[in-house]
This record gives sequence, structure tokens and C-alpha cells, in this order.
Amino acid sequence: MIDIRHVTHIYPGRRKTPPRTALDDLTLQVPAGAFAILSGPNGSGKSTLFRILCGQAVPSRGEILINGIHLLANPAQARAEMAVVFQSPAVDKHLTVAENLAIHARLYGLSRAEASARMGEALDWSDLGDRLKDKVDHLSGGLARQVELAKCLLTRPRLLLLDEPTTGLDPASRRSFLGALQRLQQQRQMTVLMTSHVFSEAEDADSVAIMKGGKLLAHDRPAALRALLGREMVVVQSRTAESLEAAIRADVGLSVRRIGDEVRLGETDIGQSLPLLETLLARYRPMIDSIAIRQPGLEDVFIHLTGKTPAALEEEAR
Repeated sequence: MIDIRHVTHIYPGRRKTPPRTALDDLTLQVPAGAFAILSGPNGSGKSTLFRILCGQAVPSRGEILINGIHLLANPAQARAEMAVVFQSPAVDKHLTVAENLAIHARLYGLSRAEASARMGEALDWSDLGDRLKDKVDHLSGGLARQVELAKCLLTRPRLLLLDEPTTGLDPASRRSFLGALQRLQQQRQMTVLMTSHVFSEAEDADSVAIMKGGKLLAHDRPAALRALLGREMVVVQSRTAESLEAAIRADVGLSVRRIGDEVRLGETDIGQSLPLLETLLARYRPMIDSIAIRQPGLEDVFIHLTGKTPAALEEEAR
């Protein structure tokens, strides 16, 4: 459904600012019916790619096909395949749910009869059935996001693009929105591409593309990405992390990585981590503030690939 081929995008420099490469020879495919998440810290190029996919920007080089349609050569035809949920809310909070949906239908040229016929299918997955006469301003953040999704579904898109859709939502609203989105995607077999800098949101996706500095670091199923680090990892917190890292590297002979005041020993299998933890405590207890065994997550994969936390990279980009 989405075929991105060697896309590069360079923002031109200004008087005191050099040109900046936001996307660097990016190639990525998302098959039809998949739920894919584009993840990475702020500044990794996710939003630039999203703007290009939506037709808001033209890449410096490369090409993009949407369901086989060349996005740059036939933008109107390609955009007809998709619907978009932007990071900033795109509903009128002073209007009711029904009024927002009606306006969107008119903007897309749907007659009243067509809009009425599609209203049920646009809402049947949602929690908005008894809230149609409520102003959006009176809804929770999660329900307001559902209004945006319902609005997009009126046009029956084959591809749904979402840019950081959970930004500003509380944890309960975030979970509710993501749950509704996943149910909707499975019911309708839509292709969904969602950007997110929250790695935990990607755990249930069909595939995750991890970006940094405009480059694609990895793209695979979440389980396959986590497998890069083994089934378990031992994580040690230490105020003398640099010295502890050197000592462990010399004595234990395992893969060791230091991230700030944290020392990580990855690529261990079930049953190996506990003896390793006991060994570390026996040899280096005075240097250890805390120690734990845990299964790696996608943020751990990012740290493994880059050597830095997302927060540290965002700080460097400022």
C-alpha cells in the first residue's frame, strides 16, 4: 500500500543556518492491511515523512507510490486513497459531533443521502453513539480523537495516516483511543501508518519502523526487533557506571553497554540472567545502586541500535 523509494528531503539553509537533511535515502514498504508504526524521538524525520505522504511537502529526491499510484505525479488520485489524522486537532470544538461529521462530508462532496448512509458505519465502532448532539468541547480527549477518526471514515479510505494522534491524551484516553483504532483497523482491514515517539504504543503493531536522524534503523515485527537483545537483559544502576562497565567488560566477557548511570547486559536467555545477577552482586555490590532482570522492550531496542536514549537524542537536537 505504501512504497517509499530512496526518499531524501533537505531543508534549505538560511543566512546563519546551514541546510538540514531531514530524510536520508529512506526506503520503506507497508503492505496492504497492515498496522505499522513509525517510531523514534522528536527530530528523527517522522513528521517530515508524514507531511510528504500527505502531500504537504515534496521530497528533494526519491519517489512514493500509494496503492501503486505515484504520489508526486498523481497527487489527487493518490490522496483519494487515504485519510489523515493530524497531530493538532482538526475538529471544531464549538460544534457538535454530528455537525463536525456533516461539514466533513460536505467538504468531500458527499450528498446528504450519502453522508447519512455512511454515518452508521463511521460510528459503529466508537463510543459516540449517544453523544452526537454534544459539542466536541464537552468530550474527553479520547472521545474527541474518536470524532476525528469517525470523520475520516466517512470517505471510506483504504489508507489511514495518523501523526502522533495520542499527543496530549491522559493514559486512560491514550489506551482507549489506541484500542479503538486497532479494533477498527482489524474490522475493516485498512492499512494504518501511525507516527509515535512513545515506543510502548508500538508493541501491538504488525510492524515497527525505527528512525533516527532521518535514517531508517530497523523495520520488522516488534517480537523480531526485541529478539535482537535476547529474551532477557540485566540492568544495573550505578553512580560509578563508567568504572563498573569497564570492570564487567574485563571480567564477565558479555555484551555490555553504558547509558548514563545505567549499565546493561543484554542478549541473555531465560535461565542465564539470575546466575549473572548473582555474579554481579557477589563481585561488584559496593558499586551497584540497583539491579534488575527484565524483558527488553522497543525503547531498549532503540538504545541498543543508537547507544543513546530517545530523551538524550532530543536534547542534542535542540
